[in-house]
Amino acid sequence: MNNHLLNLEKKIGITFTNKKLLENVLVHRSFLNEHKKFPLPSNEKLEFLGDSVLSLVTSIYLYKNYPTLDEGSYTDIKAAIVRTESLAETASLLGLGKFIYLSKGEEINGGRTNKNILADTFEALVAAIFIDKNFETAYRFIVKFLFGKKLDYIIKNKLYLSPKSRLQEYAQSRFKRLPEYKIIEEKGPEHKKNFFVAVYLNGRQLATGSGHSKKEAEETAAKKAIERIISQKKG
Repeated sequence: MNNHLLNLEKKIGITFTNKKLLENVLVHRSFLNEHKKFPLPSNEKLEFLGDSVLSLVTSIYLYKNYPTLDEGSYTDIKAAIVRTESLAETASLLGLGKFIYLSKGEEINGGRTNKNILADTFEALVAAIFIDKNFETAYRFIVKFLFGKKLDYIIKNKLYLSPKSRLQEYAQSRFKRLPEYKIIEEKGPEHKKNFFVAVYLNGRQLATGSGHSKKEAEETAAKKAIERIISQKKG
């Protein structure tokens, strides 16, 4: 058995019955372009299945552990925890990058730290655990390595909400008022316009933001306003 597979098994605390399945998790499609006779396919079908398993596990976990939240919050929380960046971060902590089979070109271009490749490999690993073991093992693996304390932190601090929603909640709870957004400038041609927006609370400007739409500019301004509020609290 390859040492890298043994090391990966130790890292995740799961011993596979089907070692080829575990190896398949690590096969990026670029590798097959240079190794036409390699006996395993790419991990793309595993990734497809893993995405569904991940979604189901997250839904069950939220339903069981956060019964007071509504379905809209579940959707937002799920999007926050299973996004590419979050999956890639977990894959990095597991050291998946060093195990992936990549083409030389992909290797040179930083494929081992590429967020999309890492996230896809993590999803493929979830699927492989589900196939080789069972749903419960996949569930425990996801809760341990992906959720950990991170999911509780996201929920307690309402980080799953959009910046505008978070700022609105803060303004209502603190001042019983809503933030106001005003366009302060528009630049560029009609098809590629940039909007500059300022957000105000109690008549005081909190922050400004820009974007290619009013909504994007407002979200940027709200995000900066929240960051400013947080830094003032720390200070």
